[in-house]
Amino acid sequence: MNATDRTPADLLSSALAADPGRPLVTFYDDATGERVELSVATFANWVAKTANLLQDELSVEPGDRVALLLPAHWQTAVWLLACASVGVVADVAGDPAAADVVVSGPERESLEAARACRGPRIALALRPLGGRFPQPPEGFADYAVEVPGQGDRFVPYAPVDPEEPALIVAGREFTGAEVVERARAQAPELGLTGPGSRILSGLPYDTWEGLNTGLYGPLATGGSVVLCRNLDRLDDDALDKRVESERATVIAR
Repeated sequence: MNATDRTPADLLSSALAADPGRPLVTFYDDATGERVELSVATFANWVAKTANLLQDELSVEPGDRVALLLPAHWQTAVWLLACASVGVVADVAGDPAAADVVVSGPERESLEAARACRGPRIALALRPLGGRFPQPPEGFADYAVEVPGQGDRFVPYAPVDPEEPALIVAGREFTGAEVVERARAQAPELGLTGPGSRILSGLPYDTWEGLNTGLYGPLATGGSVVLCRNLDRLDDDALDKRVESERATVIAR
């Protein structure tokens, strides 16, 4: 990664320039049996489309707040980087009533909470391969319907300021620069020693530790993540087999 990278979006741009074909996020859901692997290029394409959705369709501006009521999931990772690309604040598990936009998963409690947002509401079905809702929740736009038609390249209307707020998680606010600096500084603690490092994470995304382990740390070091939802459903033998098959170099659970 480049020493000049100051925002999470910069980290993704550098990863794309360095090796677009390498795996970045491999996702498992052990409740459904889903597995999906996203290369840097594929992940960056989803980020670009989502950033265009935010900027052009939802009319967000730098400094606006997007509440993300989502679990640890590859699509959540996409939204985090899309927010960083536009310059809006990704508020993980934030108060929808205080947000300009809310993005909810399919769970009933999450959707009910999201209705407190007076701005646009987006719902994610979190189905395999990014599938649609059979019937979108009332009052929400279906992400899987809205995002495919967005542009494959993204250019922000205004440069993203790395010193402005970019992330809120567990009540703590971080600038884009702080996200990058902390991810780099804490990488050795996670066992991320540089390109080729591959961490398997079963941590939720509702803490800095979960986000850093499951996204920012690997991105900042040229590594990759095997992001596992419902990992507690695996017994030790199955976990060992996954670690071996995915060539994970470190485990966080």
